[in-house]
Amino acid sequence: MNYELDETDLQILKTLQRNAKLTTKELADAVHLTPTPVFERQKRLEKKGYIKKYVAVLDPEKLGQGLLVFCKVKLKQINHEIADAFVRRIQRIPEVTECYNTSGAYDYLLKVRAQDMKQYQEFVLTKLGDIDSVGSIESTFVMSVVKQNYGINIVKSEE
Repeated sequence: MNYELDETDLQILKTLQRNAKLTTKELADAVHLTPTPVFERQKRLEKKGYIKKYVAVLDPEKLGQGLLVFCKVKLKQINHEIADAFVRRIQRIPEVTECYNTSGAYDYLLKVRAQDMKQYQEFVLTKLGDIDSVGSIESTFVMSVVKQNYGINIVKSEE
């Protein structure tokens, strides 16, 4: 799976990160190629896993999910079975939009969306509180988003 990315591939990825709705012709114009090679490169980047999927970025405020909380979870004890069971449960909870297994004082970091504090409290009590392996949680409430970038910094790797 070690596919060498050239400057054109990197430019395609950068351009798609800014706007994934571009037509093949618009993408070709942006990277100064004709549509056919751009289409073939894009399909190869998808097949090789560089492009995982295309999504629309929604406005949580407008959709009634304006409260953003980072929730740190410490399990009572941890082994493969307990961790796998926790992850399976978390994957089924729609309020959890992201979950990371972390090192340090906590085992998992959850990104949670809720309508308001009351809904978040209900989430903690009925969803997280219903998971036997959870030992403790610590919630950090986001007051404002200072920077949010959905893309990654694409740079040519030096070999």
